[in-house]
Amino acid sequence: MDKVQIKIGGMGCAACSAKIEKTLRSLEGIKSADVNLAAEKAVVAFNPDVVQFQVIKEAIIKLGYQVIEESENQVDDDVLRKDKEIKILKIRFIISASFSAPLLYIAMAPMISLPFPSSLSPMQFPLLYAIVQAALVVPVIAAGFRFYTVGFKNIFHLSPNMDSLIAIGTSSAAGFSLFNLIQIIIGNHMAVESLYFETAAVIITLILLGKLLEAKSKGRTGEAIKKLIGLTPRTAVIIEDNKEKEIPAEKVKLKNIVIIRPGARIPVDGIITTGNSAVDESMLTGESLPVEKKAGDTVYGGTINGNGYFSFRAEKTGANTMLAQIIKLVEEAQGSKAPIAKLADIVSGYFVPIVFSIALLAGIIWFAAASSGLANLNEGKSALEFSLTIFISVLVIACPCALGLATPVAVITATGRGAQDGILFKNALALETAAKIQTLVFDKTGTITEGKLSVTDIITVNKKNNDDDNADAKNILLQLVASAEKNSEHPLALAIARECEKRGLEFLPITDFKAIPGFGIEASASFSDQTISIIAGNSKLMDEKQINYSELKTEAKRLSAEGKTYMYAAMGFKIAGIIAASDTIKKNSKAAVNKIRKMGIDVIMITGDNRHTAAAIAKEAGIDKFISEVIPEDKSFEIKKLQAQGRKTAMVGDGINDAPALAQADIGIAIGSGTDVAIETADIVLMRNEILDVPAAVNLGKRSLRIIKQNLFWAFGYNVLGIPIAAGVLYLAGGPLLNPVFAAAAMSLSSVSVILNALRLKRISAIY
Repeated sequence: MDKVQIKIGGMGCAACSAKIEKTLRSLEGIKSADVNLAAEKAVVAFNPDVVQFQVIKEAIIKLGYQVIEESENQVDDDVLRKDKEIKILKIRFIISASFSAPLLYIAMAPMISLPFPSSLSPMQFPLLYAIVQAALVVPVIAAGFRFYTVGFKNIFHLSPNMDSLIAIGTSSAAGFSLFNLIQIIIGNHMAVESLYFETAAVIITLILLGKLLEAKSKGRTGEAIKKLIGLTPRTAVIIEDNKEKEIPAEKVKLKNIVIIRPGARIPVDGIITTGNSAVDESMLTGESLPVEKKAGDTVYGGTINGNGYFSFRAEKTGANTMLAQIIKLVEEAQGSKAPIAKLADIVSGYFVPIVFSIALLAGIIWFAAASSGLANLNEGKSALEFSLTIFISVLVIACPCALGLATPVAVITATGRGAQDGILFKNALALETAAKIQTLVFDKTGTITEGKLSVTDIITVNKKNNDDDNADAKNILLQLVASAEKNSEHPLALAIARECEKRGLEFLPITDFKAIPGFGIEASASFSDQTISIIAGNSKLMDEKQINYSELKTEAKRLSAEGKTYMYAAMGFKIAGIIAASDTIKKNSKAAVNKIRKMGIDVIMITGDNRHTAAAIAKEAGIDKFISEVIPEDKSFEIKKLQAQGRKTAMVGDGINDAPALAQADIGIAIGSGTDVAIETADIVLMRNEILDVPAAVNLGKRSLRIIKQNLFWAFGYNVLGIPIAAGVLYLAGGPLLNPVFAAAAMSLSSVSVILNALRLKRISAIY
């Protein structure tokens, strides 16, 4: 099964996207087809053995839309295409407004006693008055010709859209006015009072203004992805035949040696071979501090070199780079649909035919009522004029655009906002599900904790652990044990060696080293011109060597209760102290847990560690519930048990050994990992090793869902209230008749308001 994204041009409203979806889904071999109006994309999953990609494109083109081919400079092409679209809309709006303004003045001035040239008096020169209006409306109709070409074409294809409503409404107004112009020509001068040229012109002008504002606003929703794509440099300097050569960045091949000068942007992923520098990786991690890089370290395309000079070997190029994977992830998320959008999609598919039916029915009913005398018209209009006003108002006020844009603009904005902070949502479903999480399960190691042991306690005999006066004795004990343990691969030995280096202590010369598996080590160290025998290990080793450690048993018991790993150390066959270490929690773990709990979400920690260690870490992180002694394969089973209780459950892990649990959870969150496994398995990938990004992701999901619900409420509410008002319900209650001009203004503003509401997500300064 193949999956492709198709860029589509020419969509005007939700009815367009609904029609394309329906057509594509009807093709044999299509598994799924989702068309995103705001992103102007279709995401299609299909069986290439049954249906060819070319057939899919031709189906879209037959409906009257354009398939925009992807190119190497897609971001530039998109920007140019959007700029061109906005420029054309601006020109059309200016033309339309330039002729609509005087037309509106000419139409309204005689009625409200504004200054008006006597040579155009409708009562004295009705024919000239009508011809001037007709002449002024022609450029306006020309500026809005697309409404007619697309609108009527879709009617003929039995798939009317918003353009169809506008085309019918304004054509009715202009056609009725043209009929009355003919009446004036043949001598019926009173027909001058039934001209609606200005209505058609102002409707087109207001719709063009709405389209212009909508195009500008929609352009802002995709800024995040444009910035990401723009991070890749256009050129790269490689070594070829022992000479430096500048080539296009997309031409860099695997194993090429790439030269990076100070301040340059790195073109592809690779491993440093020579040199060192500090690299700004904020575009990937969100961390503002540069990361020190040396030979053997990995660098990523799109990051910025500092003041150093280095060369690296290209390991990932093109679509395989980290930046390319992030871009792909964001693009797929922005092109996907949230489940909450299903209702709007269903309504959009039937919206235009229903609106047209309501408009036609309302017009007929009002015409019949007025003609028979059942309705008393106080508008000074004939039955035909009144019913025509109703018909046009209903067509123009209806807005399928607001329905179609309600969800996708929020999804695009939220996923783009998240990407800026290293929070990557795989699809719109992940964004929506994040807002509904009831239970959040944290893996312990590498998620809540640092993932490696660190020395926490150094206790010397007859001295307390926090006795500052005993600092020298502690350092000597640490130095001797670390020197003996430095070649060991045991996690506790590695932690002791790291602590020694951290304190700036030198490793002492070691002789007679002997590792005793399951017990510890023996060695001799040269210290202050003397040789000291060192024995370090567990209580069994102390017992075997007949070393009395009774005075430290109380401390050992305390350390064990705190979930710490420790070893005894003896010098010259006399107990000298204890060194303990533990996997310490990250500095923001407790703050992250508190933020999640404040959202009303239960927090559970899961680990393979023993109960004592798990209890100690959970208590320190502020977690009340934990599940201990669970092997990786059984973590997914524990997630299943929580789901069986009816709880929407999220799993937070490192994306590799927690992959089964991440996949089982309603939503999997991979923290501190940009690996292929994490991106493949998790629904949300947090690029930074920052646990605070977990509540940030949940919070962003909640805010975006709130915006989507607001948009859908106003989009549905607007149409539910607006259409009856336009149909004359308010007039029946003694209110005014809705002017089609105001209906057009309301329709245009409804789409813009939905987009602007979604754009509020961009202004969140700190989504924590």
